[in-house]
This record gives sequence, C-alpha cells and structure tokens, in this order.
Amino acid sequence: MQDLRVVIVGAGCFGLSTAYHLLTRGYTNVTVLDRSSVLPAPDASSNDINRVVRTSYSDKFYTELALEAIAKWKNRQFWADTYHESGVLVLGYAKDPSSGRAEDEGQRKGDEAAPEADLTYTDQSFLNDLEIGCNLVPLPDPASIRLALPPDVCTGTFGDDGASRPMKGYINRDCGWADAGQGIRILLSEVNRLGAKIHSGKPVSSIRQENGIATGISCLDGSVYDADLVIIAAGSWTPSAFPDLNLEGKGLATGQSVAMIQLTEEEAELYRDTPVILDFATGFYSFPPTAKNVLKLAIHGPGLIHKTNGGISTPRTILSEPDNGWAIPKESLRELRNGLRKVYPDLARKPFLSTRLCWYHDAPDGDWIIGRHPAAHNLVLATAGSGHAYKFLPVIGRLVADLIEDKLEPALLEKFSLNRLRGRPDPSRSGDTIELDLNQLCSLTDLDAPGGA
Repeated sequence: MQDLRVVIVGAGCFGLSTAYHLLTRGYTNVTVLDRSSVLPAPDASSNDINRVVRTSYSDKFYTELALEAIAKWKNRQFWADTYHESGVLVLGYAKDPSSGRAEDEGQRKGDEAAPEADLTYTDQSFLNDLEIGCNLVPLPDPASIRLALPPDVCTGTFGDDGASRPMKGYINRDCGWADAGQGIRILLSEVNRLGAKIHSGKPVSSIRQENGIATGISCLDGSVYDADLVIIAAGSWTPSAFPDLNLEGKGLATGQSVAMIQLTEEEAELYRDTPVILDFATGFYSFPPTAKNVLKLAIHGPGLIHKTNGGISTPRTILSEPDNGWAIPKESLRELRNGLRKVYPDLARKPFLSTRLCWYHDAPDGDWIIGRHPAAHNLVLATAGSGHAYKFLPVIGRLVADLIEDKLEPALLEKFSLNRLRGRPDPSRSGDTIELDLNQLCSLTDLDAPGGA
C-alpha cells in the first residue's frame, strides 16, 4: 500500500497530521492540496495564537487520547516551545441545593439517555482526569477558585455574591495551551521534509470518480491530481466545497466568536501565571498572555451559521471578505466582555485589540468524522473537528492512518463513521446556532473600551 498515490485536501490539523503519519509509515507518494495561497492558511481555525490542550473530557476516550497527545507535545526536540503547561481551570455550576442535582451545565433537558445523568460535564471530566492520574486541585466553591488564581490578580466573585448559581471546579496542572500557528508550521515543515508534495492556492472544483471509485481531484485552475486514495480534510469548508458529499445533518460550518486584548508589559506580567480558564457553564474561556502580551478570550458555544452556496453554511473570513471578515456580531462582543468581567474585571475595561470568527466544522454529537464515504471505498473523510481537534495534532492522523490500513478498532469505526447512529448532542455546549446577521457586525469603534475609557 505504501506506493499508493494519496491526495489529501486540506493542510490543517487533520490533513497535516494524516500526511505525517502516513509518511512515517512508509507511504512515498503523498500530495497535500490547500485552497489558500499562503500556508498555513491565515483564516484556518488551526492557525491561531493558541488552543486549549486539556484532558478534561466527559468522554474517557478523548481524555486518554489527549494524555497521549500531551506526552508528544512535550517533545521539545520536535515541537520546540509550542506547548505551555499553564494548567487549566475547569469550571461549572455547583449543585442546586433545592433539588440535590447538578445544574444543567453540559447537559440537555429531557436527555434520558445521558450517562451519569446527575453529573455535569465538569463533574465527569474531573472523574476521568482523576482516573488517569492527573495532578488535580479540587475547587468546591467560589472562595477556593479565587484563591487558586495569582493573589495580585483582581478576579470576579464566581457567584459568591448572592448569585443563585455559584461556581465550582478544579485545576488540572497537567494541561495548558499550545501556540496553534507554530504547531502547524512545524508539522508543515516536517511533512515537507519527509517528502510530501504540498501545493497551495489549489481550491478544489470536484472529486473525480469513475464506477464508484475516486480517481483524483480537479482544481479550479484546471489542474488535476490523480489518486488511488483521496482524503478530504478541508475542515469547515468541507460542506460548502463538497456539496455532493451530502453532509446535511452530519457536519455544519459554524463561526465562533473570539477577541484579543493587548496588555501592557506590566499587565502581562501580572497575568502571566494564570491558567487557561474554561467555564463549561457559560462557554466562556480565556488564556494567559502570549509572548507578545496578547490575551485571547472566546465562547465555546453552538456558534453562528452563514448560509450561502445553495443554503449551505460557509465560512466568512478575512480572505473571503478582506474589509470586515474579522468582524463578529455586536451581541457576541458584549457576551465576551461580560464573560471577561466575571473573571478578570479590570481587563474588561480595556479595549479589544481585534476580533475573529473562528470557523469550526461541527458534528451534532461532537465526535469527529473519520471514515470512508459510502460513494467510494477509497474516499476518506477526516474532518468535523467540532472545536476540539487541535490539541490532538500529534496523534489524530494516527486514527486516519489506522482507518486506511483497516486497523481502526471496531468501536472507533462506529464512533467516527459518517453514517453513525448519533446519540445526545455535544455535551460540552448547548443551545442553538444563530444565523449571522451582516447588519449587526461590530465596527472598529465597537472594540473601544466601554464608555471610551
């Protein structure tokens, strides 16, 4: 099989990791195509200043796979200083004393099939982290949460101000964040060194097929790449770029609202030792400052959809809309500032440096799609990262390579199958997607500090 002509569409997390794992298994004819003329693509979700690296999942499979990935991230000879073990502060609502049950963080009302129905996503994540031996610090109430943060940092109350739903959580000392853009650049360079042919500026027009077999890829510029195996790893562009794959109900492009704040050197030093904060009750999360003193915050939620291309949600980015492709809805801007105010109130008074819609390819249940397409046995999908694939960059391609070589465990074949029986919705977030209203996007002046301060 090693002499197969393999064509991978997409030079992001799934595409590059798959290329790397195939090349290290001895595959000698691997071609990677990407729509962007510059790599890493400036608007790809995998090309960012940071991404959370956590083992804290309610699904033990991801917990264990993340532990394996973190061990790889710590190889500085390969990844340099891409990974930063800052710790991750995982938050959720405390139990409602009137009912004796956990609040609805990470759950869906009426979901009788949910395992451990009396546990929140945070609760189950703690148990999974505990079982794999992570260094954990339980934080049972708002006071303990505040004490877990650096003493000189002004923090919110975390519900210890008479709120009906106070917070609880824990710190996982064995997790942190990765410089996402740097990780992609390193792997791109390594895939190139191992002999892959990488072609940028190659938006695809169609998958070539004959008699139920994928025979290659045709690009909009007229170029053709013949293949014995085609792997579609196009991320959030997959549904709109390949409408013939019939992904309706199986994968959806959603825009997630992100903002950045420029700190002064003094401010950055004050917040340098803060952990990643990940609140599964509200979806708000934030990072420690980067080396350039930029603090990023975002919302892990159902996201926004942008229907074009025959009603298919399609990413709207700085490449497709250079003038305001960076803009997020004004309401999202307010939500981000309110979330920051509850964590770091002093920073909520500062202007935002920039915003971005980070586009995910979401599966309804939050599991990835790694499987063969029913239209052709040699057409493989490696996509639907659902907002939590990047941390697995060192290892996720192994799953795709195992699938290609018919080595993937039966349980994982089913878990990641395109046509799997989907269970409950993604338990890490709840709510409904919202149509992106182009008339309600923020302007540059909206990024100013509240009240012009």
